[in-house]
Amino acid sequence: MNLLLLALAISVLVNVFLGNAYLHQRDAKVKVETETVFVKAAATECSAGTAALATKAAANASAAAPARRAAASEAAQRNAKADAILAAPPAAPGDACKSAQAAVDAWWADRSKP
Repeated sequence: MNLLLLALAISVLVNVFLGNAYLHQRDAKVKVETETVFVKAAATECSAGTAALATKAAANASAAAPARRAAASEAAQRNAKADAILAAPPAAPGDACKSAQAAVDAWWADRSKP
């Protein structure tokens, strides 16, 4: 009889241990599945946001294209003017101060033109 009670007690303990292990595994699986759902939702939202940013960037680029072309054209004109100024011979050879003053006076005269 004692042997039967001992076997029954061992069986109950093993069943309790296995039941507890099963419940922990089930809880872990549910947690992972729930986290997977949240991660998929976040990834989808992130992808949608990235697509919206790409669309907005393309719209901004096309809207800014005329301004960029105008700025490039103006920069080319100013670069050509700067090259002409730098290539011009000094106004007073041998006197850097008078040459610089003449260059500044010419620059101011050009700036005052409408």
